Amino acid sequence: MSTDTLSAGPGVTPATAGFVRSVHDINEVRAREPQRIRQLLASRRRRDLLGPDGRLMIVACDHPARGALSATGRPMAMGNRMELLERLATALARPGVDGLLATADIAEDLLLLGALEGKLVFASMNRGGLQGASFELDDRRTGYDVQGTIDARFDGAKMLARIDLEDPGTVATLEQCGRAVTDLNRAELIAMVEPFMSRRINGKVINDLSPNAVVKSIHIAQGLGASSAYTWMKLPVVEEMERVMAATTLPTLLLGGDPDGSPDDTYASWQAALRLPSVRGLVLGRTMLYPSDDDVARAVDTAVSMVR
Repeated sequence: MSTDTLSAGPGVTPATAGFVRSVHDINEVRAREPQRIRQLLASRRRRDLLGPDGRLMIVACDHPARGALSATGRPMAMGNRMELLERLATALARPGVDGLLATADIAEDLLLLGALEGKLVFASMNRGGLQGASFELDDRRTGYDVQGTIDARFDGAKMLARIDLEDPGTVATLEQCGRAVTDLNRAELIAMVEPFMSRRINGKVINDLSPNAVVKSIHIAQGLGASSAYTWMKLPVVEEMERVMAATTLPTLLLGGDPDGSPDDTYASWQAALRLPSVRGLVLGRTMLYPSDDDVARAVDTAVSMVR
């Protein structure tokens, strides 16, 4: 989809709705009319959380805020913001895509483009654990807070909860996540928790994707907060997914990072996991936005076909 032809719906044009016509116009609006963002947030057309099939296909883009710009073997793939926004707009416009998970800079650029009309939006909260930093596991809330999520009229917020039993930074992250879960539940918004058991190997933070480790991370994460009524899990696809998913009754979305093996093997593992009762859909980012053949629409359509 070209960002020069974005439309918010029948009879609504970028000019009449207050949207910009292309990514190249965003800077001018941000400089001269920053209040337009607040106005568009207030008037944005929303939707119910789940449709008749009870499934979700969410596009994620919050890695850049942690300084993680690589995708499919390209170290600076996500470094060009104009190109990234065009790929995101293409993905969000594909049939069967339900919404976005992102930091404020990304979400508000796409808002100005009209790409969030009728979509779900999940705010990304803790981005302080910069990739490769000595403080990576002290993952403080540097993105959205709960009030910002409410003010933006979004549908929920996501938090990363990496747990290293040998790193004291973990407890600060868990405390902040617990407070966010409590406040999101009180506001009746989705609290999406993405847990990992993590450890440092040669100074690099590595997530343990063994089934036992994922099960352990689930039990820690689903106990966060003073209520779990609106808590969802965001989990990796690993071996023994049936046993892994038996660890929770919470609705779960599967995440997809850069595939280690062939795309066919990766898709097959996602498809098998999507058949499990607690799994509600996929949250995919770099895998779809930067496929090896650069055909974003086809990559998104493949993912949607598995979810739907």
